[in-house]
Amino acid sequence: MTFILKIHALPVGCSDALALNEAVYRSSMKTPVSVLRLPRGPEPNSRGFDPSSPRFIALCCSSSSSSDEEEQRLRSELRQRFLWTLSVMRDKLVQFDMHERVRVRARFGASDIDVLRFQVSDLETPLGVQREALLRCQDVLSCSFEL
Repeated sequence: MTFILKIHALPVGCSDALALNEAVYRSSMKTPVSVLRLPRGPEPNSRGFDPSSPRFIALCCSSSSSSDEEEQRLRSELRQRFLWTLSVMRDKLVQFDMHERVRVRARFGASDIDVLRFQVSDLETPLGVQREALLRCQDVLSCSFEL
């Protein structure tokens, strides 16, 4: 789901009235002072962190360096496979399954560095063929191609 924020311009002359309103508002109000309150801990002079609590143990103590290294290795391997797949897709006819059961075919060109958009050529849509196009990756559910 995409949320769109629309910003409307103010009519001419409104900016002066808004600036005057803001100046009156600021002059009548004193400067607020922020108050920092820490939660009370289980013991006196504590900052609220109990090292024996299940939350503290789950967040800080349960992760070991070997599991972190294993996770990093797996992430690296998945990233390499993904990049290899993108390089193999180059200049191939790819079928993209998109939201609302829309299925399009196109010749895959490239992806941007953040993998937010795919550049395709000869995009075959239900409405016709587009010579060049960019597909947003958020709209693509899956893609398939022949090896």
